Amino acid sequence: MNMLAFDRSRRLLALAATCLGALAAPTLAQESKPTAPAAPKAPTTPAEPAAPVYVAMTTNKGVIDLELNAAKAPISVQNFVAYAKAGFYNDTVFHRVIKSFMIQGGGFTADLKQKSTNDPIKNEWRNGLPNARGTIAMARTQVADSATTQFFINTVDNRMLDQPRDGAAYAVFGKVIQGMDVVDAIAATPTGISAGMHDVPTTSVTILKVEILPGKPAIDDAVKAPSATEPSPSAPAPSKGQ
Repeated sequence: MNMLAFDRSRRLLALAATCLGALAAPTLAQESKPTAPAAPKAPTTPAEPAAPVYVAMTTNKGVIDLELNAAKAPISVQNFVAYAKAGFYNDTVFHRVIKSFMIQGGGFTADLKQKSTNDPIKNEWRNGLPNARGTIAMARTQVADSATTQFFINTVDNRMLDQPRDGAAYAVFGKVIQGMDVVDAIAATPTGISAGMHDVPTTSVTILKVEILPGKPAIDDAVKAPSATEPSPSAPAPSKGQ
């Protein structure tokens, strides 16, 4: 091949390469084209607050009807309801009673044997529900998130329990809507020391059963008006058996 022919061949190859590059460019550009943005989602309707849960706690001194606030204390309510449906609270006792303060139960059998529980739950003390007379709250240890099954019902206004202690206060999750006379009768029960625990009723106050009701029970009379009290030196903490 002479030099003229060689030079011509080289130019043809260069032209072919240029043409192939021009043909490939549109394909590459198409593949890298950004996809159209997704259409904005239609605004969703805010979820309605969880409905209250109604509970009948039958004791050997009468029935206590409770309204549990599932909207403001969903974890505590779900926890209590799960234990109630499992029959955990049946035949347990109010093992700690302090007049002009509270009554505490939900963890011991009549012979003061402590029952096994599931894992502790998160403390919902910031839910805005105060420890007022007639409210039910979770008992706990000095660890903030340590509540399991034990609860207490305030028999007076215990606003000092709304103040953080050990990093948290005491989480209220409901209130008595009927049967405060029963609560007051339990609070008046004589107490002593038993199985190494203080403030134990000398005559057993037994929770015979705890039932989740299909709706709000008929109310015969209103809960008595709250009354103030001086702070108690002993906060409600889960008691431990010997």
